[in-house]
Amino acid sequence: MMSADLFNVTFRLNGSETSFHVRPEEMLIDVLRERAGLTGTKLSCDLGACGACTVLVDGKPSASCVTFAWQVVDRDIRTIEGLSSGDGDLDPVQAAFIEHSSFQCGYCTPGMIMLARALLDENPNPNRDEVRQWMSANICRCTGYEMIIEAVQDAAERNRSSLYE
Repeated sequence: MMSADLFNVTFRLNGSETSFHVRPEEMLIDVLRERAGLTGTKLSCDLGACGACTVLVDGKPSASCVTFAWQVVDRDIRTIEGLSSGDGDLDPVQAAFIEHSSFQCGYCTPGMIMLARALLDENPNPNRDEVRQWMSANICRCTGYEMIIEAVQDAAERNRSSLYE
């Protein structure tokens, strides 16, 4: 029997339908990290300001630390763990971040990658200023963004190239 203060939420998580019993005040990041065991999404500011907790909700970037779990009922949630293909191939954004050493401490990296994936899904050919503006929504204290911008532009090229393979 479910407690009166718990209710069921069902959503698609990295392509698979999943359900959890949650408290009304429970945040999506807590469900992802503590219940689903997907610890790639990081918690930092707990205010939705830094971007470390960025996931894609129906393809759009969302701060999971300020998203209640009940807000994602019947929606599609994609985390950093859901970017690589079923056979283990990295997403072009993930591969470009590695090749360009676009991280130092790595804490913001999952959120940055998810934000970049959303950008390239919306705009497959962003110019440097568009990348800079888009990526400024997330905070990185280590790299100064230059390597991140280069990685996003490289990933855009990889995406375009894969269309012709």
